[in-house]
Amino acid sequence: MADPGRILDSLSTSVLIVDRDRSLLYLNVSAETLFGVSRNQVRGRPLAELLEDSAVLDSVIDRAATTSRPFSRRELALRPIYGDGELIVDCTVAPYEEIGAPGAVLIEISDATQHQRITRETALLTQIGGSRLMIRQLAHEIKNPLGGLRGAAQLLARQLDDASMREYTTVIISEADRLVTLVDTLLGPGHAPRKESINIHELLQHVGHLLAADAPAGVVIDRDYDPSLPPLYLDRNLIIQAMLNLGKNAMQAIAQGMTKNFYQNGGRGGRLVLRTRALTNVNIGARRHRLVASVQFEDNGPGVPEHLRDTLFYPLVTGRADGTGLGLAVAQDLVSRHDGLIEFESRPGQTIFTVLLPFHVTDTSENS
Repeated sequence: MADPGRILDSLSTSVLIVDRDRSLLYLNVSAETLFGVSRNQVRGRPLAELLEDSAVLDSVIDRAATTSRPFSRRELALRPIYGDGELIVDCTVAPYEEIGAPGAVLIEISDATQHQRITRETALLTQIGGSRLMIRQLAHEIKNPLGGLRGAAQLLARQLDDASMREYTTVIISEADRLVTLVDTLLGPGHAPRKESINIHELLQHVGHLLAADAPAGVVIDRDYDPSLPPLYLDRNLIIQAMLNLGKNAMQAIAQGMTKNFYQNGGRGGRLVLRTRALTNVNIGARRHRLVASVQFEDNGPGVPEHLRDTLFYPLVTGRADGTGLGLAVAQDLVSRHDGLIEFESRPGQTIFTVLLPFHVTDTSENS
């Protein structure tokens, strides 16, 4: 087959050509970068060997091949075998007429992962602001009548001579106090973060020890740290609480998997990975940061249910019967007070919550 030439190699979009049997005939330079392989390495091999699951892309190819017309799909989720994580792409497949390769198709892929990430993060930041305002208003409406109920129960208790009757007023008072504590937890700390220069690994080690103390039997906690990370300017207590909430959430997912025998296949056991990395030129909402610390909590539990993914960080949203739905909402709020963000990706067997914390030297220019 003739080389498609330098024109395709100059494109910023990824271009692949496959024959009717789905064998790879060509990848341009952008495709090599996107999939983490060289064209010489995969030429003549099945397209399926590039992806963990090629069924979605195969369906687009089938449509174009059947109709002999170009066919496009937006926001396809692809997970390259040699790449790093899931990609969200826009894809166009068109018949490719080439002597000696009947039935071939040309696949053009535009990486939309970054665009979708920015869109998702902007929505999360908007969600945080809306939730915080809603909680403050709701807290005011709840705490006022609770104070009245508690005071009335105390006055009533003083008038009752029967100890068994006073037990009921004790219940009213304790439940009122519990609801006030719940509301205060939703509101978060009443002061600005008290920041100091901190090694994030010191905090992560502390959180890891706390999680290990309560971990179910058989659960392994692994650490994958980047020792080159410089100190961050953080409020120690707030970030410990945020990371502890994420770690406990991961442990509960692992325990849920144990209850449902999720780990029976292949003799696997529960595993939590604490990972740190340095990321450069990262957008968090509309602000660009030159250097960001990425702190990940990765578990191999059953994954986040599909119906909860869009509302996971809302207060009182939980997938467990005994859950309060506060852990992730509080963690997101505490991280946002440091101009950071928590995002996640999840599938059965791998859920990763990533805390993005910018270093204090940042580029605060708006995106153009």
